[in-house]
Amino acid sequence: MTTQLNAQSRFETFVVGASNRLAVTAAKAVAESPGAVYNPLFLYARPGLGKTHLLMAAGHGARAINPRLAVEYLTVDDFVESFNAAIAAGQGEVYRRRFHDVDVLLVDDVQFLAGRREMQAELLRLMDALQAAGHQVLLSSDRAPAEIESLDERLIRRFAGGLVIDIAAPDYETRVAILRRRAEERKATFAAGVLDAVAQLPIDNVRELLGALNRLIAFQAVSAVPLDVAQARVLVGATESTGNGASAPASPPAADPASGLTGTAATPAPTAASEFDDFLSDVTATLSQQVESWRARVGEAILRWEGEGYRTARLATLLNAESPVDPESALREYEADVQRLQRIAAEIEQLSPEAAGAMVLRDPDDVVGAEALLVRTREGTEPPPPPVATWRLDDMVDGPSSRMALAAARAAVVEPGVRYNPLVVAGGSGVGKTHLLHGLGNALEAAGVAPVACLSTHEFIDELIGALDRDRIPAWRARYRRVGALLLDDIHLVAGKDRTQDELFWLFNFLFESNRQMAFTSAVPLAELAGVEPRLLTRLEGGLVVELPAPDRDVRQRVVERVLAARGDGDAADPELVAYLAARPADSVRTVQGLVQRVLVAAESQGRPASAPLAREVIEGPAKPPRRPSGRASGIVAAAGGARSREKMVWEWADVTERALEDWR
Repeated sequence: MTTQLNAQSRFETFVVGASNRLAVTAAKAVAESPGAVYNPLFLYARPGLGKTHLLMAAGHGARAINPRLAVEYLTVDDFVESFNAAIAAGQGEVYRRRFHDVDVLLVDDVQFLAGRREMQAELLRLMDALQAAGHQVLLSSDRAPAEIESLDERLIRRFAGGLVIDIAAPDYETRVAILRRRAEERKATFAAGVLDAVAQLPIDNVRELLGALNRLIAFQAVSAVPLDVAQARVLVGATESTGNGASAPASPPAADPASGLTGTAATPAPTAASEFDDFLSDVTATLSQQVESWRARVGEAILRWEGEGYRTARLATLLNAESPVDPESALREYEADVQRLQRIAAEIEQLSPEAAGAMVLRDPDDVVGAEALLVRTREGTEPPPPPVATWRLDDMVDGPSSRMALAAARAAVVEPGVRYNPLVVAGGSGVGKTHLLHGLGNALEAAGVAPVACLSTHEFIDELIGALDRDRIPAWRARYRRVGALLLDDIHLVAGKDRTQDELFWLFNFLFESNRQMAFTSAVPLAELAGVEPRLLTRLEGGLVVELPAPDRDVRQRVVERVLAARGDGDAADPELVAYLAARPADSVRTVQGLVQRVLVAAESQGRPASAPLAREVIEGPAKPPRRPSGRASGIVAAAGGARSREKMVWEWADVTERALEDWR
């Protein structure tokens, strides 16, 4: 008794990550050369991590290469049940011989051989026969061979004589890739961050992960609004459904009383065509018959291809011509160019999704340009995100607090990859780390370093997940190995992302050995950075780590002057206003800019000039009214004849809330 291979269990549908890459590589090698390498191949992992999928994928892969191969898949339970039935029917030897002609034998759930000495002997006999004939055996189990209870030592040695590989739980990046691919297959769309949030939950079983995705899809299908991140976490984290979380399906639109509709469209009563309408119809029909058929075809082609987003300037020229030469041939050539663009776009989409939106892929008049883009993409030379052009090093305020970081960045521009490599800038939010990083990138480009990759660590992780999802890791690696400089913002976000740290570690080594400049920013001091592998952390610490602290008074004053100057009257700015704003404590440049903007907005709304008094009023609040004299001296309140009480004394203050009553002891 054997089971048919699942049509969906193929290498193409298996998401490859760090935890399973070795197993996938071995399974593909076996599929390409059955019996020649890794025979037997033994895969083991906890349930739900893809053992059965890989077993069947190897079978599909072997058949795809050689359709004449006999591939058999069976579980140990199937094997035991069928063998016992054959023995009972007196057909035991016949059952044994039927497997001798199998080219690739896939045996699942080997752990169920525990304690079955007779079936272990049968499997051992079968493996010896198949291996002697050069046929391939693949097996899977939920534990290592040595951990299967009472397993025959001879079987353990046979398994060890081939290749034994364990499949670990998927890391964060692989979990995100799995969720995105399965959601795409189900044509389910979620709000940004929903799938990422689910992947961060402690779900290390692929089967449970897909179950969580099913809950999200089912919930969103009956919800009136898309799921947000918080709802997704609650929904996936719940052990059982309460039935109260999902919104009821949207009700059919209510009938509009004013329209007289009660749920069905009203059908207007037919009206009699006037004689003039008949006349117009006849004229239109006559003119349509007189239009050349080729013009109609060209017009239809323009509507079709414009609707699909392609440029149709060539067809418009054809339509405007009085007597075009062979319009049928011109249409065929245009459509052939569109089809070529479609094939190029499909390949580029697989290699580099971010390049698939290039306008050249929508211009049939520039097929050469599209083919050149394809060549660059195949070679992995499509440039990664560049620095933001508007952020320059010269625009950063140079003061005591920022001087060291700026000096280090300028030195890195003079000697990229030599003096400070890597350069790590640490500091709180809003102190200018991102500005400094992009400014460094622009300065490196101006110095001839190209290409410069400047992006956030979140974008870097997201690109890696996309490459995992499409099994395009080699192209993704090639893309970043060709950069002249790598600048990553918020490097602390790699904490806990094991696969990202692995890839960054190898990329770091490659770029460092090639003397290419690297720079990173972190909102967390490296000494306090948790969740980062020591091998990567020591490399970050091996360059120059500089702090970009909160802006000092000099920096705050120059920021204030710059913001006021940007308004157009910086030269006429009140020196007292500048001094007051610069003296205000601020933990970031962003805070200083916010203070200035508050004052400017208040000045504009009140029709007053921006001044220090106005700034005090906006920032500190309205001034308190002057104290009114009480008319009485503070001290003992006495009547004309002396103190009213020898036991009590009352102290009089200007504010009634500050009065105090004390016992005199």
